Amino acid sequence: MKRYLVRLTLLCGFALLSTIVQAHSLQNKLYDTGEAIPKPRVMTGFVEMQHARGVPNVLFLDEAGQTQTLKQHQGKLVLVNLWATWCVPCLREIPQLQQLKQQYQDKNIAIVPISIDEDLKEVRPFLTKHNFKDYQTWFDPTQNIEQIIPANVVPATYFFDAKGNLVGFVRGYLDWGDKDVAPYLDQLIAKYGQ
Repeated sequence: MKRYLVRLTLLCGFALLSTIVQAHSLQNKLYDTGEAIPKPRVMTGFVEMQHARGVPNVLFLDEAGQTQTLKQHQGKLVLVNLWATWCVPCLREIPQLQQLKQQYQDKNIAIVPISIDEDLKEVRPFLTKHNFKDYQTWFDPTQNIEQIIPANVVPATYFFDAKGNLVGFVRGYLDWGDKDVAPYLDQLIAKYGQ
């Protein structure tokens, strides 16, 4: 019984420490983001943070197995979409995000999908099966993203300013194809993509 209590205490301690470390990274307030941009109804779930948060540099993999980081997109607003092959709403977001990526290819925004699937070998066949063969994604099988933001809900989308600071998020499905999304994104780019 004593051994069990020691293990339980250690486990609870590690869980608490993990929560504190994660919470600490989100407490790293760098600047006041100013007045929030008025949201259209479709963006109701989007949270524009009152303070930009500094985040650590985290490594991801691309489909060629090369290491990638969000820092390579500094100078742009970065939209990171977390998704997984087992996520049904993600299937609805992928074509919409693909369309946005094409529509915004000449603007100051980077749209970066990141799969949190543990088995990387399943991702490309899944995308091909669903006619998303041109959809380029990064991988995070060990969920390194947890050093920046929680990865316990997918889809989830996070926005980073031109210096790589976290400035907003929406957890859950969002209709990226709605006519009011693009004008709102344009305002986010103007505010944070500098």
